[in-house]
Amino acid sequence: MAVVVLATWAGLSVLFIAPSPLPEQWRYYIYSPASVGLWMLVMLVMLIAPFVACAAQWKWIRRGGARA
Repeated sequence: MAVVVLATWAGLSVLFIAPSPLPEQWRYYIYSPASVGLWMLVMLVMLIAPFVACAAQWKWIRRGGARA
């Protein structure tokens, strides 16, 4: 779970930095307040979602994934 979260954070960080070599006038549209806000929201969800999923499926995890 931790590896997936860290890999997703790394991937999103790389995608956030990737447009840096583009011309200066394009950067406002790529780094607009809306896109930065969405990026931050995705980072927050990717941090919290695995823990919520594990808590919701705790009984299934304890049984070893076996069906009841």
